[in-house]
Amino acid sequence: MAGKIGLNVTQICLPRECTEDEIIEEVLKLNEDPRVHGVYLHLPPASLTSRVLNTLRPEKDVDGVSDLNVGRLVRGDMNQGFIPPLANAVMELLARHGEQRKIVLVVGGEGPLGVALQCLMQRRGMVVLHSRRSSEVLQKQVCTHRCMRAHTDIHLHKAHLHVSIDTLCFDHSVAVTYLYHGMEMSGVGPLTAALRMQNVVQSSSRWAQGQQYRPWTLRSLKLQPLSPVPSDIEISRAQTPKPVDQLAQEIGLLQEETEAYGRTKAKVRLSLLDRLREQPDGKYVLVAGITPTPLGEGKSTVVIGLVQALSAHLKLNSFACLRQPSQGPTFGVKGQRGQISTHISMLEISMLINESFNLHLTGDIHAITAANNLVAAAIDARMLHEATQKDKALYSRLVPSVNGVRRFSPIQISRLRRLGISEIDPSALTPQEVSSFVRLDLDPAKVTWQRVVDTNDRFLRKITVGQASTEKGHVRETQFDIAVASEIMAILALADGLGDMKTRLGRMVVGSSRSGQPVTAEDLGVSGALAVLMKDAIKPTLMQTLEGSPVFVHAGPFANIAHGNSSVLADKLALKLVGEDGFVVTEAGFGADIGMEKFFNIKCRASGLRPNVVVLVATVRALKMHGGGPNVSAGSPLPREYIDESHHSLLQSLQLFPWFPLWLPSPWLLHRTDTQAEIDLVCQMAKESGASDAVPCHHWARGGRGSVELAQAVKQAGSQPSHFQFLYSQETPIVEKIRMIAQKVYGADDIELSPEAQAKIDYYNQQGYGKLPICMAKTHLSLSHLPEKKGAPTGFTLPIRDIRASIGAGFIYPLVGTMSTMPGLPTRPCFYDIDLDPVTEEITGLF
Repeated sequence: MAGKIGLNVTQICLPRECTEDEIIEEVLKLNEDPRVHGVYLHLPPASLTSRVLNTLRPEKDVDGVSDLNVGRLVRGDMNQGFIPPLANAVMELLARHGEQRKIVLVVGGEGPLGVALQCLMQRRGMVVLHSRRSSEVLQKQVCTHRCMRAHTDIHLHKAHLHVSIDTLCFDHSVAVTYLYHGMEMSGVGPLTAALRMQNVVQSSSRWAQGQQYRPWTLRSLKLQPLSPVPSDIEISRAQTPKPVDQLAQEIGLLQEETEAYGRTKAKVRLSLLDRLREQPDGKYVLVAGITPTPLGEGKSTVVIGLVQALSAHLKLNSFACLRQPSQGPTFGVKGQRGQISTHISMLEISMLINESFNLHLTGDIHAITAANNLVAAAIDARMLHEATQKDKALYSRLVPSVNGVRRFSPIQISRLRRLGISEIDPSALTPQEVSSFVRLDLDPAKVTWQRVVDTNDRFLRKITVGQASTEKGHVRETQFDIAVASEIMAILALADGLGDMKTRLGRMVVGSSRSGQPVTAEDLGVSGALAVLMKDAIKPTLMQTLEGSPVFVHAGPFANIAHGNSSVLADKLALKLVGEDGFVVTEAGFGADIGMEKFFNIKCRASGLRPNVVVLVATVRALKMHGGGPNVSAGSPLPREYIDESHHSLLQSLQLFPWFPLWLPSPWLLHRTDTQAEIDLVCQMAKESGASDAVPCHHWARGGRGSVELAQAVKQAGSQPSHFQFLYSQETPIVEKIRMIAQKVYGADDIELSPEAQAKIDYYNQQGYGKLPICMAKTHLSLSHLPEKKGAPTGFTLPIRDIRASIGAGFIYPLVGTMSTMPGLPTRPCFYDIDLDPVTEEITGLF
């Protein structure tokens, strides 16, 4: 019967002596199988325990016997539940014979099926009596029932319909019999089966409907601003977050699309992109900033404030996408960004997330560290083994005999193909082919891959490895970088799926051979293992703001030697979830000359996405500094010039600063405690410079309510057409790409290439890397290469001392000046203030 209506039925036969746990194990497998839309537990009554019945997901319980489905039936809510097929069959038979009985005697019928039948009968106005199977009790009840009917209505002399439910259809080998006017009526078995299949079809239909885009039902959390503004951690602990599964449901995520990490955060599976592939994207908003002070100007707070204003106050679907901060600076200098772009203070950004945001979060950075250091270990081990073994011994160990059979692994076959060797029988390779296969011939002096750790440790900036006697004198100098500087972090941020990430990991160049050929992670045979280590890290982490708005936290690449933006995947998932009229707000690290330029020319190329609006963050403090004000530094009091009203330095900055040429509707905003006259001046000149609007912002003190004016400006700007274009073409030669960035973005007269940089450009062109975009590595404190040069310096030549390539990530990065990739600890690090209460488990000292 099932085959005739297009259902695929699988019968799972368990042994008679199977335990409750074994039944539950099978049920759990069926729960997780997306191909299964209905489960029928055709088991002996003794095996249908409450634990078994309630293990089955209610949406797959087509017999309607779980507690939740029975409760839905009793309550009359059948939008999600199912009517038990046997109970439905009984009611169908009653209806077919036109009987409008007022009193029905049910024999047996205990359990969920009996409850369902009683509920259905009572809903039709019937009085339901129950009897045990004892013949004496049954005879007494029938007699009493007949006497009662004769007493009330002497004209009713016909025999009444009695329904005997003996085995509740737990075992269809026992016939269920109905007595009607003294005659047996059979056939309930096929009718029950048909109604069960009807429930399966209904379940499948609900599943298909559930795969469609779901309108949001977001419940905002009330925020009570205080003055003066409390500390970040006090603000966080004063708010009660929504459970993450509730947040996920409110924004249209399916239960199977999230993986909870505790109560307030969850990973979101990439299958969402397949489910909503036909759903139009929302509006894409980038928050960038002017060249900052060393203290940072608050782009992250703007992202959160804007999203809270859009969602909680304008009632528009909106999502924030942020980078994950590095753990290292958390224990370093409080409030200092220095060379590290990924440090975002835990609650400064007004996010309702627990302390793990600045610590482990969901372990993505640890996964990157493990993957990165596996590559480093593979490099040194391979160089050692090649230096100490002959070709034959190497070949025997790389392709060992297992049970008398030698086979190449799939990744080794890929290497053979790259070498032009078509043979896949290990015994058939020539000695020359064997030598080419086993020898990468890495030049120790040209290894470019470094180890990483997510701790500020200045003494790892230069180290020596291989000093143990077991390494047989193979000593070399190398270094550690901070984990977020790893190319694997950049790959995580730019990949558009698991397959793309695996491909990028495989093509990472770790060094050069003595003959000058690039050696990749796939040549080392490690790319598959890297993908395994990164398979969970590729899923964005879902969190929420203080006002209950959704946030994706994912990836945190270095903003100087990498592109400094959150992940492509987080943006793509969010754009689908918000719907066509919603907004996704993300940020670009450092100033517009670095983060925004790389967002446009690197991230947008990789993702295929195009922003609709750019919000440019400016502070009076930063404008004053770039207009000639004194320097500021983390941990030191602000000079009076930044506290008192001063128009001179502000005017100088506004007149000299060459605002980055934007091709999009671009509201300006100002925030922090500046005087009204200063704010009015900046707003006026920003509008005169071409901004679509310029508004003050007070989200830091007032939450989303303090950014409503900005949200309205963004909504208005988003309704206008944008004319996005890249700064340069991929076909433009490497040197010209660098020159265009230097002249059009930084205001330089020209560039100056060192001989080493020119040699690298020639090498990259030879290797076919010339079409990759450019990721400039320079100071974020000035438009020039000199941090002390403020405002808009002119008449300078930008020196390019070296050029390197992140082939897996997909960009070339010229080095402008000296870039530190491992920060150090100051004299008094923040860890002096960080502590844990062993009783309450509350953390103190995080900022």
